Amino acid sequence: MGQGGDAVLADSHGRVATDLRVSLTDRCNLRCDYCMPAEGLDWLPKPDLLTDAEVVRLIRIGVERLGIGEVRFTGGEPLLRRGLVDIVTRTAALRPRPEISLTTNAIGLARLAAPLHAAGLDRINVSLDTLRPETFGALARRDRLADVLAGLSAAAAAGLGPIKVNTVLMRGKNDDEAVPLARFCLEHGYQLRFIEQMPLDAQHGWRRANMVTADEILAALSAAFTLTPDDPAARGSAPAEAFLVDGGPARIGVIGSVTRPFCGSCDRVRLTADGQIRNCLFATTESDLRGPLRAGASDATIAELWRRAVASKLPGHGVNDPGFLQPARPMSAIGG
Repeated sequence: MGQGGDAVLADSHGRVATDLRVSLTDRCNLRCDYCMPAEGLDWLPKPDLLTDAEVVRLIRIGVERLGIGEVRFTGGEPLLRRGLVDIVTRTAALRPRPEISLTTNAIGLARLAAPLHAAGLDRINVSLDTLRPETFGALARRDRLADVLAGLSAAAAAGLGPIKVNTVLMRGKNDDEAVPLARFCLEHGYQLRFIEQMPLDAQHGWRRANMVTADEILAALSAAFTLTPDDPAARGSAPAEAFLVDGGPARIGVIGSVTRPFCGSCDRVRLTADGQIRNCLFATTESDLRGPLRAGASDATIAELWRRAVASKLPGHGVNDPGFLQPARPMSAIGG
């Protein structure tokens, strides 16, 4: 088996996974109501979690043997992982060096932005659903908006650009904030991306009628800005449809995961904090790598198990199918 991606993570529909999402923890310091209940969830037991060394070994196998070119660390909230800076350092030392990014709620980022950038983190995505402290408190059930904004500023100062801001609009809660959030991000040089709310909440309370759609988001933005579709050829496998704002160069993205699915160009594969491979965010099955890893399996054996896990990927996420079943594992335990 050769190095440098001689064997790739291909499925039977012609897609190749090159973007690895690594969940480092299922824990979070917020309780956003589209993600988990107010009382929180039962966290994964610590012995079930991959150790720092196990995480890095699996990333190394992905990079050296399976053609992984981008590694994104997610959670839960990845800043809660004590070994995060060291994991980033060791990932940046791999050859070929992958692009390294992080999705975070930015609480604690004011302290960690500079060390993470020094360790090799290339860029960052920050979740921000509102600019109103009272709305933030109602949505996240924690009064932490000031910490998020401080984290964003620290990321910009540390050079973690381009900084992307991810926003989920929810009907009757923050669906009047599309334009204020857009103005805020344009003013600060952040790249804003609106994401349709997906059926991945732990409470299984998602209802299509409550979801603010991509069309509604674009209509709200078009009342204040002139939006021009960006070159679709430049999108590639990116989930966001990009729009130039008032002629550019600033852009706003809309990720219509439900109403405008992009499964046909998906290049992502997910590793959970407890060592399971998920070949789709909405997969109802997982493939265990932790067991073989701890039983002494070779890199070659783990790579083959990983290839088999991706080979069986379905053509689409099925959210719009009549028989769709929401995955048992919620978003907080999958990673974005």
